[in-house]
Amino acid sequence: MGSFGHGVSGGDRRGGASGVDKGVDFAQYFCTYAYLYHQKEMLSDRVRMDAYYNSVFKNKKHFQGKTVLDVGTGSGILAIWSAQAGARKVYAVEATKMSEHARALVKANNLQDVVEVIEASMEDVTLPEKVDVIISEWMGYFLLRESMFDSVICARDRWLKPNGVMYPSHARMWMAPIRSALVNQKMNQYEGAMDDWYSFLEETKSYYGVDMSILTRSFDEEQKKYFLHTSLWSNLQPEEVIGTPAIVCEIDCLTATVQDIAEVRSQFSCKIHTDARLCGFGGWFDVHFRGRVDNPAEEEIELTTEPSEENSTHWGQQVFLVQPPRNVCRGDSLNFSFVMKRTIENHRLMEIELGCEFKQSSGEQLQPFKKTFCIE
Repeated sequence: MGSFGHGVSGGDRRGGASGVDKGVDFAQYFCTYAYLYHQKEMLSDRVRMDAYYNSVFKNKKHFQGKTVLDVGTGSGILAIWSAQAGARKVYAVEATKMSEHARALVKANNLQDVVEVIEASMEDVTLPEKVDVIISEWMGYFLLRESMFDSVICARDRWLKPNGVMYPSHARMWMAPIRSALVNQKMNQYEGAMDDWYSFLEETKSYYGVDMSILTRSFDEEQKKYFLHTSLWSNLQPEEVIGTPAIVCEIDCLTATVQDIAEVRSQFSCKIHTDARLCGFGGWFDVHFRGRVDNPAEEEIELTTEPSEENSTHWGQQVFLVQPPRNVCRGDSLNFSFVMKRTIENHRLMEIELGCEFKQSSGEQLQPFKKTFCIE
């Protein structure tokens, strides 16, 4: 849920996930971004807006007299900024009817001679020329949810000049151990759902003479997945982070392939810095606007979604709960194994296999943790 548009990818041809029905994909994903209320939510995210604004206007050398491709333009604001920074031509691609609003906004700002709004999937677009810059806000929850980066890769491979730059140029995923009241809240909700199920069974049998207890196991699995095995959106506070954050994955937007991001495997370690009750793990991301080695940015800009008291974003953080919680002490080490891949049912949703081994400073042994989570 992190885009200036996100309406770009057909997903069934060059650079996208193979075998994805475009109509289904539109219904599940793109249609959300066709509404102004959704655009307003993202445009109101000051941390996000300031980072992109500064990346453009503090690095005008990448835009002045240049050609720019805005992948998933949404309301068109990145295309407008690119033009205001001196771009010669901006191609703003948007798959939804939001393109009509973008076109109106471009005209209202007297930039229709520079910015051309194209309503189409990125994979279907044919441009009259290669571009110097590709700009896009493609990031989803925990960076890769929504798989929009596929379309950016497709655009890059087809339309970026050999010496062109990517905005953003680099991205990282982070994870850290946390304490959180969410662990008790979600367990209480799960137990409440099961209590309600057992009452339902009794009533159905006594009133209607049908024993439905054969479905208990399936209902239990369903509720566990919903309450305990699905990651949660949260605005974590810095004091809830109880260990050193670790980089899970680093992405160079200039060279990354779809295969690189379709399945991310990583091993990393964290060190606990305070005695606490380990309730789960928090995941977030940052992106950087650095230009490229042979054409660096004049001023590097960072957009981070790390836990913050003042600078929260609409992305928040993803929380992966540990059940039951574990008591950990300062100096304990946590060694992680991490696999993130797309779900079979929907290529825009992610599944994470997360394992953690504990090495306690006291020498005591804690039961290893291993669990599969869905990011939906």
